[in-house]
Amino acid sequence: MLRALFGSSGWKKALQGLVLCVLAVGMLGAGDAASRYNRIGHELMCACGCGQILVECNHVGCPDSDRMIGELRQQIAEGGTDVAIENWFVGKYGAVILAAPMRGGFDTVAWITPVAVFGLAILATVMVVRIWRRRGMAAHAAGGGTAVVQDPELRERIRRETEWK
Repeated sequence: MLRALFGSSGWKKALQGLVLCVLAVGMLGAGDAASRYNRIGHELMCACGCGQILVECNHVGCPDSDRMIGELRQQIAEGGTDVAIENWFVGKYGAVILAAPMRGGFDTVAWITPVAVFGLAILATVMVVRIWRRRGMAAHAAGGGTAVVQDPELRERIRRETEWK
C-alpha cells in the first residue's frame, strides 16, 4: 500500500520522515525542564546577599547558590507549577528572594508606586513652573520687568558710573 502511494524508494523516505516527526515531538518535552529551570532561576535572587540572579551567581565560595539550585531542580522534578515553586522559595527565604515582585495583592503597589510618584513629580513641576510664570508676568505688567529709568538725573549718574575709562 505504501509502495503504491510513494513508489519504490519513496515509502522509505516517508517512513524516515514519520520516525523523525515522532522523535521530534517526543523531544519537545525534554527541553521543558531546562527552560523552566532557566526561567524560574532568573526570577529568583541568590540568598547569599551578592545581589545576583540565582542561576547567574558566580562569586567564589558562594554558600547558598549550589544548595538553592539543587532545591530549584528538585521542585521542578516534583512537577510543581512556576507559581508554586516561587511561593515555596518565598516561604523558605522570604519575599526578598524574588528578583521582581509578584503581581497581585500588596505586591501590586511595588509596581504602581514608582510610576505614580514619577507622574506626580512631573505634575508638581508643571504646576510650579506655571506659578512662577504667572508671578513673572504679573511683576512685568506692574512695571517690575525690565527697569526703565525715567529720571534724567539718575540716568546721567548711571551713565557716568558705568562709563569705561
